[in-house]
Amino acid sequence: MNLPNKLTVLRVLLIPAFVLFALWSFWAGNTLIALAIFAIASLTDMLDGKIARKQGIVTNFGKFLDPLADKALVMVQKGWVDSVAVMIILFREFMVSGLRMIASSGEGVVIAAGWFGKVKTAFTMVAICAIFTLHGLADLGVGIGADFMVILDSALIWIAAVITALSGWQYLWSYRKLINPND
Repeated sequence: MNLPNKLTVLRVLLIPAFVLFALWSFWAGNTLIALAIFAIASLTDMLDGKIARKQGIVTNFGKFLDPLADKALVMVQKGWVDSVAVMIILFREFMVSGLRMIASSGEGVVIAAGWFGKVKTAFTMVAICAIFTLHGLADLGVGIGADFMVILDSALIWIAAVITALSGWQYLWSYRKLINPND
């Protein structure tokens, strides 16, 4: 197994620890530990793709497992964000993954992450880190207003959802011939 795939597997293995610290309150700092685990997983996401492309070792395993690892981490939430926004994000991920599977199996086309998709991933990761940081600080007793946190949580996740939807539309438009060859 090459290094990028090992980093992807590491990210998958971090999911249970992230869930444990994100969903259960052991002590006041558990949300910040969840943030640290998420940040490490986000770094592995950035590194595995760069290494795979640089060394020319992109694999079907990596193309399949990498997005699943990302989404499992990104979508775990504690009710801090609107479920509709999360559904939009999840729908786009499944749609793009399905489009990639159709492209690779039928046409032999590899759909790489585009610029907009990378912006979507980066913004979503930053938004989730910001949300966890705010809630982690609040858990430690830092005076952050509950109303402010609700507004910021909502704003961040909805911005991520809009960027995600636009990115999904870009993929659909760019690869519409795979869906409907007569188009």
